[in-house]
Amino acid sequence: MGKDPFNFMSLFWSDKKVVVTGGAGFLGQIVVSQLKAQGCQDIFIPRSKEYDLREKEAIIRMLKKADPDIILHLAAVVGGIGANQDNPGKFFYDNIMMGVQLIEEARLFGVKKLVAVGTICAYPKFTPVPFKEDDLWIGYPEETNAPYGLAKKMLLVQSQAYRQQYGFNSIFLLPVNLYGPADNFSPASSHVIPALIKKCVDAKKKGEASITVWGTGQASREFLYVDDAARGILMAAEKFDKSDPVNLGAGFEITIKELIDLIVELTGFTGKIIWDSSKPDGQPRRRLDTQRAYQEFGFKAQVAFREGLMKTIAWYEKAGV
Repeated sequence: MGKDPFNFMSLFWSDKKVVVTGGAGFLGQIVVSQLKAQGCQDIFIPRSKEYDLREKEAIIRMLKKADPDIILHLAAVVGGIGANQDNPGKFFYDNIMMGVQLIEEARLFGVKKLVAVGTICAYPKFTPVPFKEDDLWIGYPEETNAPYGLAKKMLLVQSQAYRQQYGFNSIFLLPVNLYGPADNFSPASSHVIPALIKKCVDAKKKGEASITVWGTGQASREFLYVDDAARGILMAAEKFDKSDPVNLGAGFEITIKELIDLIVELTGFTGKIIWDSSKPDGQPRRRLDTQRAYQEFGFKAQVAFREGLMKTIAWYEKAGV
């Protein structure tokens, strides 16, 4: 692995007041721990029970309480293909209301910078591979997650419009699928890596002869280790001041078939894989062009995929959630 630019104390964060929405979540916890490691003394994490970010009044209350210099908007209502199919209206409404009102109230409050974390689901279904940021508008997103993807994509439109009209400093990042220890392993809402790890580890423990996997295995994905994603977000927050969208990824592609073969190997599951081709594959291919992030603020993924998977599997085997 290369030299980590965050192995030093960045003076940038030491005097900043930072709000991290979604700061108690999978990605948010890593972002918060990295902020602390960078000497950030004043971090506010709005919890949904006290601050429902779909409500304008709650956002205003939060801003008055925290008085932030920077907002890192990581909060999202999100899930895998099944969860997206079951909750298209909720995923659209919750995500767009949180983001649009937060950006507006942050502008009115005088927040110096807002980082909006979007989603790879914003890309068109048949985006040329590797996905370049300039191709975001060449088609409609993959149907199973389009409402979620479009709700997040509107934050890019808002970011660009607000910079043009008001000079408001916000940026928009597009992380690819994240994974890592403490991911969401709930069968109802988990993404593909935790779902497959859970199936293999649980089946091995119970001595089951087979597991069933959605789709055909032909679709491809790209995955970014959660610590890398957090580092990329903080590097962008510190160094990037444009409203051009920026991909955060690892720059590789693996089919779901290859992924399950690797997870089977690393978990030691010896049973049969049954493919349920009646279930959707989702977007046919995903791999990001990661040049802009490197050129603009020096971000490059560092955790090798096999290494990240081994850490994630070890965490799940120990946690047994």
